[in-house]
Amino acid sequence: MKPFALAVAAAAFAFVPPATHAQTAVGATKWVTSWAASAQGPYPVGNASAQPDQRFAFPVAANGARNQTFRLMVRPDVWGRQARVRFSNVFGARPLTLDGVYVGLALGGPAVVTGSNQAVAFGGKPEVTIAPGASLWSDPVDLAFVRDASAPEFAGRRLAISFHVVGESGPMTWHAKALTTSFITAPDAGAKGAVEEEAAFPYATASWFFLDAVDMMMPGDTKLVVAFGDSITDGTASTMNGDDRWPDVLARRLHRVFGNKIAVVNAGIGGNQVAGPAEYSVAKPFPGGPSAGARLERDVLSLSGVSAVIWLEGINDFSKNGNAALDTVTAAMRDIAARLRAGIPGVRVIGATLTSALNATNAAHGSKEQDDKRRALNAFIRSSGVFDAVAEFDAATLDPSSGGMKTEFIPESTTGGPGDKLHPNRAGYLAMGETIDLGVFGVGK
Repeated sequence: MKPFALAVAAAAFAFVPPATHAQTAVGATKWVTSWAASAQGPYPVGNASAQPDQRFAFPVAANGARNQTFRLMVRPDVWGRQARVRFSNVFGARPLTLDGVYVGLALGGPAVVTGSNQAVAFGGKPEVTIAPGASLWSDPVDLAFVRDASAPEFAGRRLAISFHVVGESGPMTWHAKALTTSFITAPDAGAKGAVEEEAAFPYATASWFFLDAVDMMMPGDTKLVVAFGDSITDGTASTMNGDDRWPDVLARRLHRVFGNKIAVVNAGIGGNQVAGPAEYSVAKPFPGGPSAGARLERDVLSLSGVSAVIWLEGINDFSKNGNAALDTVTAAMRDIAARLRAGIPGVRVIGATLTSALNATNAAHGSKEQDDKRRALNAFIRSSGVFDAVAEFDAATLDPSSGGMKTEFIPESTTGGPGDKLHPNRAGYLAMGETIDLGVFGVGK
């Protein structure tokens, strides 16, 4: 095996598929997930970055949204002429009713390009109710503004996904660390998704709520890579609205070589662990979300078109919050890798070596004992045979003279702080993404 450099919950998961549409029976087209954000718990439990004050949008966190509209900004990694979206109430405590759902081409701020907004239906109806613990796909929607999905001008563009919460939502399923600015109306503002102007959306958020996946209809040979992990995949200390996490860097490199034949989505959660927490529920949430094994079905196996998974995780298991034994983590890794192969025949499972957190200023990390476990886990990843390939992110970021992270990768890029010697900055993520051997993905064969 040739090493190369790269980088759910106790609540029930109900998968409700939409009507099939031009699927892979004849190999012509298929759904491919083009954007994802792993649901991690009920707001506000989680690890958001650069979050604006949310009190005005959500005066009582436990009550959630109240008769208001979200306009979430997402960046599809590949574009098609037809899309579908998945909404999640997996950490909700009551039924969630949505209507006024639209998708359009983002213009700037919360504004949408005039004439691009398209209504979204569910079983042919404009309103849908999602039970607590469930997720649900929309019907396919034609993106009339996408005349040529391969046109370079779509690369990097954002899709504005708007939806109205009918009544009061209760606890909101969310992904805390979007590192992308989205927008919300005031409570009781009503359904504003059809509005293309920005005046109705005064409040900003750096998180994604309820929405957890977007699919595009793509050629049948399109592949999907899922980046699975914790905050170093989620992008802590990268640039706000900069799309410069290591999975973003990888995606742009792949597109330069292979065009839209391959997509990359991010299934990282800040604070996530391989084996812990032992218990997770809506009533007893954990900021890092459910363990990797508990969220595997929802965040990887249920996505469309998966062909490879790059897994970078384990540092939080060894933190003061986790304090897991090495054997506990390696046993969980073996189990999860086996489940991936059983659930997705032919999938390539790529293990990424953990970057150093030695002497981190983060209170839960930084000790020599934790670093000894990290290095032992890296040895397992390299030599156990569990993985089809090894992603040497450790080598890309390590300062051999100190045993910690390279100095130039420490100052954080989100707010300009000094960094915590745990999370790489933009330069560190760039180094990780740029060292990946693109040949491992089998594109063009």
